[in-house]
Amino acid sequence: MKAIVVAGGTGGHIYPAVAIINKIKDQEPQSEILYIGTTDRMEKDIIPQMHIKFVGIPMQGLNRKNLLSNVEVLKKYRQAIKKASQIIKTFNPDIVIGAGGYITAPVLYAAKKLKYPILIHEQNSIPGVSNKFISKFADRICVSLPNSLKYFPKHKTIYTGNPRSEEILEVKKTNKEEFGLDAHKKLVVFVMGSLGSTTMTDKLKALIPEFQNKNYQVLIITGKKYYDDYQDVNIPSNVHLVPFLDNLINLLKDTDLLVSRAGASTIAEITAIGLPTILVPSPYVTNNHQYKNAKELADHGACLIVTEEEFSKEKLIPEIDKLFDNKEIYSTMKEKSKKLGVVDSATRIYQEIKKIIR
Repeated sequence: MKAIVVAGGTGGHIYPAVAIINKIKDQEPQSEILYIGTTDRMEKDIIPQMHIKFVGIPMQGLNRKNLLSNVEVLKKYRQAIKKASQIIKTFNPDIVIGAGGYITAPVLYAAKKLKYPILIHEQNSIPGVSNKFISKFADRICVSLPNSLKYFPKHKTIYTGNPRSEEILEVKKTNKEEFGLDAHKKLVVFVMGSLGSTTMTDKLKALIPEFQNKNYQVLIITGKKYYDDYQDVNIPSNVHLVPFLDNLINLLKDTDLLVSRAGASTIAEITAIGLPTILVPSPYVTNNHQYKNAKELADHGACLIVTEEEFSKEKLIPEIDKLFDNKEIYSTMKEKSKKLGVVDSATRIYQEIKKIIR
């Protein structure tokens, strides 16, 4: 198979794209893959390090606050279509796959004009602007969450789950003690996005002393930018701080409770594992999609939601204590979360790709 995969901007788009690439290579080792991304976002570093052929195209998203600045964006969009057309014609793929981010719009539009088959994958409960635009001429649309089905044409949309979830199942569990934690105590992990958050840093600093004398332990992943901000906090012996963990998913398999943002990758991870979670949706994302992601899980009893505004020692500590003290509530959440996980998502997407090519 020859495939072009396009995605960019955030890990929530990039890692599902990589999961699809890995599934294609697993099924067809001789496949040729070309990844198209932007020239100035995460993918430009991540993808080449994975030894995946990469081409960058300059592109930026629309500015909703300053419409006049979008004149330059539209100019870049037209240039991106032209460059993408040249790349696509030269590579001549069997299919072009989009996994989100504003770079997908010009590339997949170019693919459509050249009459190449297109598949897109939507990670969030509320579709992004690019995927809504591309959906009009995509041959197949795969979605991570059932709620997304209603936003796309019914006849060509399929619920596959997030392809990242299938990879997560194969990740080796790393036990607590390998991180210097107590193997016999329950573990709560806090992570507010890979970069951390200014607002949540202040809230977490106020929360930390409240864990004194609790019979569970806490690991807070601060984000590299904010780690030094905690130096003036009185940290109890059962609380541990790290700036970043590149093998977080390994530890989550031996974690008892997660307190986290509600990005698409997080949703895929917790439902694949069946990990009880308190989700704190970021209010700073487009269309408030993190809240919609979290609500879909909460409506199924698979998580609790605490908004950023509500997040405080008065709200959070009782919620954690209740989950650990009531085995029935905890077990039910674990079971409901696991039920929402699609553990063969990448396989389902690969099968749809093969149908389109045939």
